[in-house]
Amino acid sequence: MDSEQQKIKVLVTDDSALMRKLISDMISTDPEIEVVATAMDGLLALKKIELFQPDIITLDIMMPNMDGLTALQHIVNRFGLPVIIVSSLSKPGAEITIKALTLGAVDFVTKPQNILPEQVGNIAGELISKIKTIFNHKPRVKTIKLSKLEEKIIEKPSLGSLSKILPVKEILEENTKIICIGISTGGPEALSFLLSKIPAKLAASLLIVQHMPEGFTGQLAQRLDRYCEMPVKEASNGDLIIPGRVLIAPGGRHMYVKKRVLALTVVVTEGTPVSGHCPSVDVLFASIATECGSKAIGLIMTGMGEDGVAGLGQIKQAGGLTLAQDEASSVVFGMPRVALARGYVDEVLSLEQLPNYLIEKVGLL
Repeated sequence: MDSEQQKIKVLVTDDSALMRKLISDMISTDPEIEVVATAMDGLLALKKIELFQPDIITLDIMMPNMDGLTALQHIVNRFGLPVIIVSSLSKPGAEITIKALTLGAVDFVTKPQNILPEQVGNIAGELISKIKTIFNHKPRVKTIKLSKLEEKIIEKPSLGSLSKILPVKEILEENTKIICIGISTGGPEALSFLLSKIPAKLAASLLIVQHMPEGFTGQLAQRLDRYCEMPVKEASNGDLIIPGRVLIAPGGRHMYVKKRVLALTVVVTEGTPVSGHCPSVDVLFASIATECGSKAIGLIMTGMGEDGVAGLGQIKQAGGLTLAQDEASSVVFGMPRVALARGYVDEVLSLEQLPNYLIEKVGLL
């Protein structure tokens, strides 16, 4: 960059002085990024946003005076600025991070568990990459009001009793439609809206790859399950493809489908990243194209990069229906843009249009 004014200005917010220094030092190694200020809590962060006018905020969650979730809602509502959550890997940390993402945070990284150079270097690279990508994409920052959804927590049978509800012929129905979704940045917010609008009796199984590390996808599935009519769970190896259920690929593992003698099942396996990710949308989409063909509906939604684009092309070539979320409703119009450019998309729909469109295409049980 030519001048200081052109640098990406970042505000680092964390109640730990050590973490503020560590995060600031990590991202300041990139000449295109400048840490313009730090803050030890949400109240101070809001004041410093007005003073220093940062482009991006990194935000801790557990802080005194004003916690990260409260600060996040002020930031997105008052300033419309992108927020990257810097999260603990603990179970409570993962749970609250998922809530932050559904409330409008654009992305997150995990805090280093120690200050060994290798771990710090890996996280520094990830954080710098996300800061620069978010800045270049200028994401749409819009909070979703989850209070109304959470007031309507859905009571549903346990996943283990599904076989008692659905006749065997419906569980093993060869004509069951498969809706496979690839999603990344902005995913938890978009999935919260989409899945809450779809009835339990949808005559299709939903398989989702959300770019997210191990430990976070389980929390995402649990949160979505609370206020969606369809049961939502993190996928396990051998899960049956059942109409009216949502399976989310576990972080750090690939998910694909395999046709068995009596049913279509999910395979969950360890593997190296494909298209830069594990789980990879391309892995799921390619298997869906092979095993389901014209019964498949491929949907590529908000996210950076192009994971899932090649797989969407395979679904289209196999006779399946291919869809993309539109730019106006995407937080980052990266993955859908590439799919459109390559001619792999049959229909482009807004997030608001998607639920009714899917219901009309597959019908109800």
